[in-house]
Amino acid sequence: MTKKSLIIGAAFVDVIMNVPSMPASGGDVTADFKSNDVGGCAFNVYGAISYYLGKRSADLFIPVGEGQYARIVQKAMQERSIPILLQEKGKDNGWDLCLIEPSGERTFITVPGIEQCWQNKWFHQIDLADYDYFYLSGYEVEDPDAARVILDCLGQRSKGTYLLFDASPRISHISRNILSQILKADTIVNANEDEIGYLSDKDSLEEQAADIFSKTHSPVIITLGAKGSYVYDAQGGRLIPGEKVQVVNTIGAGDTHCGGVIAGLQEGMNIDEAVALGNKLSAKVIQLEAGSL
Repeated sequence: MTKKSLIIGAAFVDVIMNVPSMPASGGDVTADFKSNDVGGCAFNVYGAISYYLGKRSADLFIPVGEGQYARIVQKAMQERSIPILLQEKGKDNGWDLCLIEPSGERTFITVPGIEQCWQNKWFHQIDLADYDYFYLSGYEVEDPDAARVILDCLGQRSKGTYLLFDASPRISHISRNILSQILKADTIVNANEDEIGYLSDKDSLEEQAADIFSKTHSPVIITLGAKGSYVYDAQGGRLIPGEKVQVVNTIGAGDTHCGGVIAGLQEGMNIDEAVALGNKLSAKVIQLEAGSL
């Protein structure tokens, strides 16, 4: 049976603008509007998996609401032939203002939407037994009520399946109780250098990764930008080199990396090969304006 993944999360509308620098408080800069692109962690992860393995290899489980941004999301999904599995009324999809500096670094100002309103009944539309891998971003568990719904559902997944938890820049806003529910056996953690410190109070990168591994008994992946990714598992820690490319912007880099890792594991790669694929695909997406492959 072909392995499949369920990508849980959100689709946002990224309103992308180039700025010469980030304004200080009370400051004023002139921006160059670039585009309105559909993004969001789950949307970008799904983009990476379907780019590498094809659309049938994953299901995108995101709520599509009603309103101006929901219409943009729905149109983008229809144009890409992505099935809409979850359509709800009463609230619009979220959006964000994404400011891109000349270095390619991006800063988000986010307006949340229906993706923060998870309900138990939504999960009645899927069969968890259909999936071997699950993706979840820290953005979806910042709200305690949403976290409870999602984690209760994921707690019913079959033995031998894996959750890839993408820490996200909002990791510092997630309660310790929720994090303790996530950091259990069969959870693969993917985080950057800044985020990993919120998951372990140890000092060095290796100590932090080893500490997390002692709880999850699953690979811990720490992305290091152009240097590549640090992987820690039962064999210890090692660096998986990255690719040096010309950066347009870094939107979707971390999401695409997670998608590449899941795609590699689905295909039967070992963790080092899967992380190398994540490095490769994230290097590809940062050469594009949009954050999804």
